[in-house]
Amino acid sequence: MSTYESDFLRTLESRGFIHQVSDAAGLDALAKRNEIVAYVGYDCTAPSLHVGHLISIMMLHWLQQTGNKPIALMGGGTTRVGDPSGRDETRKLLTYEQIDANKNSIKRVFSNFLAFGEGRGDAVMADNAEWLTTLNYIEMLREVGRHFSINRMLTMDSVRLRLEREQELSFIEFNYMILQSYDFVELARRYGCNLQMGGSDQWGNIVNGIDLGRRMGTHQLYALTCPLLTTASGAKMGKTAAGAVWLDGAMLSPYDYWQFWRNTEDGDVVPFLKLFTLLPLAEIDRLAALGGAEINEAKKILATEATALVHGRAAAEQAAETARKTFEEGALAATLPTVEVGRAELDKGLGVLVAFAEKTGLVASNGEARRQVKAGGLRVNDVAVTDEKMQLGPKDLTADGVIKLSLGKKKHVLLKAV
Repeated sequence: MSTYESDFLRTLESRGFIHQVSDAAGLDALAKRNEIVAYVGYDCTAPSLHVGHLISIMMLHWLQQTGNKPIALMGGGTTRVGDPSGRDETRKLLTYEQIDANKNSIKRVFSNFLAFGEGRGDAVMADNAEWLTTLNYIEMLREVGRHFSINRMLTMDSVRLRLEREQELSFIEFNYMILQSYDFVELARRYGCNLQMGGSDQWGNIVNGIDLGRRMGTHQLYALTCPLLTTASGAKMGKTAAGAVWLDGAMLSPYDYWQFWRNTEDGDVVPFLKLFTLLPLAEIDRLAALGGAEINEAKKILATEATALVHGRAAAEQAAETARKTFEEGALAATLPTVEVGRAELDKGLGVLVAFAEKTGLVASNGEARRQVKAGGLRVNDVAVTDEKMQLGPKDLTADGVIKLSLGKKKHVLLKAV
């Protein structure tokens, strides 16, 4: 039995999104009247968001689906400072041009999850550069800074943990929580925003924003955080040996994205179906009852549904079919990720370590490639590589003009001669 009456909070609770809520009864009453205007902030530190951001994007999606208004806030201003939360060292400061380029690239993913427009429940995309970059420093200190206690700021996890580990925290980072708090106030004034959502590591920053709003005379503000996800084996969600799992198809192909979800650990399948797909809970309950080898069918459904949300249904189904042909039929699917290599380079001989590490990125380094050769983990055209000095050449090209490189059973890239 849900502890909530509103569709929004009942949905989040039943799917596993809720970690902490400030004044749950007050927020539930707002949601019941479809009066929530909520935001999540996204700093523009890379050209794409990654799977770690997906849980908060899904929260915005369900917010809108249950009759409330979402705001996706681009951190064009806060990215110039850098969020110290959960980090051991200062973020590299990007140029304003890099930030703007990242911001424009990131915006594309939201259209897959939110309906933007001018209507009451339509989503809004805002950018905190609009107000943060015009602030006068003295005015900021007088109007905003005076409401912050250094004593309290030092107790915040993002600050306290860095200091306890005797790792440097720059003054510019120390200001980040003030700017984030001010964002909440500014969005409250401009859009009637009354809720900030984010990961559980943002709780302190969000509560600071609620307190600042009270001191600066806004309406009542609320906080809602989701759990920071780890996999069943304890690894951080969205991180792989190859790096971040990007949402932009130009940085990670739809096929590789599908494979990431297909490789989900057994214990994570049901929670991930609830968090990262739109499947009805009754259907997820049916999949949860599958056992043994049937769990692989649930993983394929998870992979296809999660990929469809980010890359579209057609790309998701093509990725699923590519995987089926590759693994179940042993066929060489033309839709596998492809990397072009000059025919002249092949004619001279391309070292197998270079092919796996530098050309395709299937492994992180030549050293890792050597270790995989010794372990029997690398294959060329489905034949195990036994000699790390092996040279790839025209003799290795299939009738389709490609060389299939494989890491283990599930990662494949085609080298195409051009």
